[in-house]
Amino acid sequence: ERGQSVCELHGRIVAPAGRAREPGRGARAVKRRPKPPQRPAGGFDRLGWLAGARRVRSPNADARPAGVAVTLVVVHGISLPPGRFGGDAIARLFTNRLDPAAHPSFRAIADLRVSAHFLIRRDGAMVQFVAAGDRAWHAGTSQWRGRERCNDYSIGIELEGTDERPYTARQYARLAQVVRRLAARWPIADVAGHSDVAPGRKTDPGPSFDRARLARLLGRAAAARVAVAGDTGGPGPAPPSGL
Repeated sequence: ERGQSVCELHGRIVAPAGRAREPGRGARAVKRRPKPPQRPAGGFDRLGWLAGARRVRSPNADARPAGVAVTLVVVHGISLPPGRFGGDAIARLFTNRLDPAAHPSFRAIADLRVSAHFLIRRDGAMVQFVAAGDRAWHAGTSQWRGRERCNDYSIGIELEGTDERPYTARQYARLAQVVRRLAARWPIADVAGHSDVAPGRKTDPGPSFDRARLARLLGRAAAARVAVAGDTGGPGPAPPSGL
């Protein structure tokens, strides 16, 4: 009888081969911490909102065509009223709230339905209006490397400034940072000015935009090529598929 008791006790302590122990019976259950969700490359969430950018949603956007890759960054220049910096007029324009009576120059643009993905202020502060995965209405009638409708496959970045006044060091640093982050997430091949994709119709970001400076900040290893002034891309390879 004593031998049977020892066997029974041993069987309770040592789990038979091929049978896992049940949590709480002879062994303490091991709690595994759930893995934190991984953020997609470049600091963007799955929709294309960039961490750290102030978010002001614009209604002037829609879905990109299915299967179209984002390969181009278009740099713009903007100031509202013209030549004045700061204030909320740009955000009001992109959110359809610009008062045409607030300034004489606003009457001609108050009814426009336009936007950009990003605005970089003179001090380098950044505002995002449209998720990078969506199509912002920034380039209008345009083409690059023989492809029309640049909005379909591009990111629009507005620099607060004018064609004549130099952009600031903080703006260049922020622009280079954003382009690098975009290129880590999407197959960005080129950085062009609005005047490059819409020659004869647009002049921004103007001669004050130092393209060579941006190229230096991006570095030789950067995948994105900064177009020289007046470059319209020329014929290019077949666009890659997939967002």
